Amino acid sequence: MNEPLAERIRPRSLEEYISQQHLVGSKGVLTIHIQNGLIPSLILWGPPGTGKTTLANIIAQESGRPFYSLSAINSGVKDVRDIIDKAKSSGGLFTQRNPILFIDEIHRFSKSQQDSLLGAVEKGWVTLIGATTENPSFEVIPALLSRCQIYILNAFDKDDLIALLHRAIEKDVFISKKKVKLKETQALLQLSGGDARKLLNIFELVVNSQNEGVSITNDLVLSKVQKNMVRYDKTGEQHYDIISAFIKSIRGSDPNGAVYWLARMIEGGEDVKFIARRLLILASEDIGNANPTALILANNTFQAVSVIGHPESRIVLSQCAVYLANSAKSNASYMAINKAQQLVKNTGDLSVPLHLRNAPTKLMKDLNYGKEYKYSHDYDQNFVEQEFLPDEIKNSILYQPGNNPRENQFREVLKNRWKSKYDY
Repeated sequence: MNEPLAERIRPRSLEEYISQQHLVGSKGVLTIHIQNGLIPSLILWGPPGTGKTTLANIIAQESGRPFYSLSAINSGVKDVRDIIDKAKSSGGLFTQRNPILFIDEIHRFSKSQQDSLLGAVEKGWVTLIGATTENPSFEVIPALLSRCQIYILNAFDKDDLIALLHRAIEKDVFISKKKVKLKETQALLQLSGGDARKLLNIFELVVNSQNEGVSITNDLVLSKVQKNMVRYDKTGEQHYDIISAFIKSIRGSDPNGAVYWLARMIEGGEDVKFIARRLLILASEDIGNANPTALILANNTFQAVSVIGHPESRIVLSQCAVYLANSAKSNASYMAINKAQQLVKNTGDLSVPLHLRNAPTKLMKDLNYGKEYKYSHDYDQNFVEQEFLPDEIKNSILYQPGNNPRENQFREVLKNRWKSKYDY
């Protein structure tokens, strides 16, 4: 019984796989890929314990391909090259059944290690499946990212986790002999934080601490499991919950909440650059032009923590968080780009009005490109009214200034310039 419970009941087929129906359901994108026998290189992104490794194994098994596995934690460039050489010499080279190379924790690979994968992926020597708990946009090099599809795995919900417990009770060769009854599950679910592997480890620990006929209750679980297991996990569900609380505290203009959740992350060993990145996003999304200095400060904060690191970076982060919390708020720019993108999706590829087109050649000038354009600097106060949108959507209002001193000034300027055109 050396294998942990999570390994013993690991699903071996798509039918046994719990959750991620958007990927592996009857109409899931990965199910279709497997059925067609065409597996692209891909990156599985999601919290720990959501079945990334399991899914990679199932894909290889169901597609009938050779499977090679590396962990980025203890593998170097040489290990990658050795595996690629093995893959090249195995069956299926240059066919649809080329070997699968699975790399766990791919975000831990350095740039040179990721670079060593490029040739093999591009030439089809291997189909890469990477697993990561971090945003691939930040942690995977662009050249490799462009060659891979990104699939997001969601944290297990309550029903999924309870289904896993019932599977263990019914099918595990050891647990099934203990006549386990699930009376209460709240403590198990809370301690696991949505991590299926952690859930099963805790469950196995509790069951093995009892004789036959064990009844699982919240009190029993809490008495057998040390509460420090729920300490901040920078890759688990708490990671997402606490950063959410942090951002919402700043958005809600509460510096006390902001620095509390910041302290929780710092004490838990959270990546300071991750925190700074979120502050940078917030400065634009939630403050924007109500206080443009916020974006400058947040950007300087990101640069500063990148240079300083622990422990002094906590001071810079605290300063920035307090400033952003106290700042005037506006999501007007955020809403404007959302509206604009939706308008583009709804209206398609509308033609650029002739007077706004570039006219670098005589032919273009003969076709009236740019002919009616009015150069704003030639007019009083560097403004003249003209149409800047395609005819089909002219007069569309996408930017609505927020209700704050700075953007109220914007509103007055826009009203004076555009009169009734945009109804500011």
